[in-house]
Amino acid sequence: MQKGGKKRPLRKEQVQSRPGKEAKMTPKPDAVPEEKPLGKLHRKIALITGGDSGIGRAVALLFAKEGADIAIAYLNEHEDAEETKLLVEEKGRTCIIIPGDLSKETNCKRAVEKTVKKFGKIDVLVNNAAIHYESKKLEDITTEQLLKTFSTNIFSYFWITKYALPSITSGGSIINTTSVTAYRGSGGLIDYASTKGAIVSFTRSLAANLVKRKIRVNGVAPGPIWTPLIASSFKSEKVSKFGSDAPMERAGEPAEVAPSYLFLACSDSSYMTGQVLHPNGGEIING
Repeated sequence: MQKGGKKRPLRKEQVQSRPGKEAKMTPKPDAVPEEKPLGKLHRKIALITGGDSGIGRAVALLFAKEGADIAIAYLNEHEDAEETKLLVEEKGRTCIIIPGDLSKETNCKRAVEKTVKKFGKIDVLVNNAAIHYESKKLEDITTEQLLKTFSTNIFSYFWITKYALPSITSGGSIINTTSVTAYRGSGGLIDYASTKGAIVSFTRSLAANLVKRKIRVNGVAPGPIWTPLIASSFKSEKVSKFGSDAPMERAGEPAEVAPSYLFLACSDSSYMTGQVLHPNGGEIING
């Protein structure tokens, strides 16, 4: 059973290269918001990294529904990005898509420059791009994998934010995607969990740094969410049972996580900075 009590097809083996393509997933994640629009992001501009699919797509669609124009930075999942762009435009908003490997600083700078060139400003920055590799032992994590994971998951957050800050308006919002693994760890995802812990500290530190500039910085720490990264990272047995160990006994859908980002992006959370929300199916993490 999934949100709304509807049954969803069983998840079968998903053979993909990371970070995965939503177009190839079975079943496809639910990224469509159910809430009626209230115009909470009217005339706002949002830059979302990893916005082509999964949580990023759901956030883009909900933001667009609430009145924002969208810029999406993504790796090379062109079919997913084009579909997300179309879905945003169907809501009457403008969307640009910017491919590029964000583990490289030059591509982070380019993504920001293209966004500002098109829209003139950034009101909401969502740092969401991520990758992970399952490794049974620390000794199995190569230096190449370690650097790739950190470059994608946390270095890109520094670089994107650094170049975006001059264009983020007073009253703007930065939202960083961390993970439940930052709080409870993950024996099979040591490097990934480490980057997610770094994101929590980055969020809290940047929030303190930007208070006087009236830019709020918060985070979202999803639990098990059905996204392309999951389908492309784990073996079939783990994919089929993914999320069953959560208190709610199922994986969440991207559309169930997106409202946390909307709350942090809009004025509803005007008295919140340096905080993290936890849509994780009921796990208590005391963080």
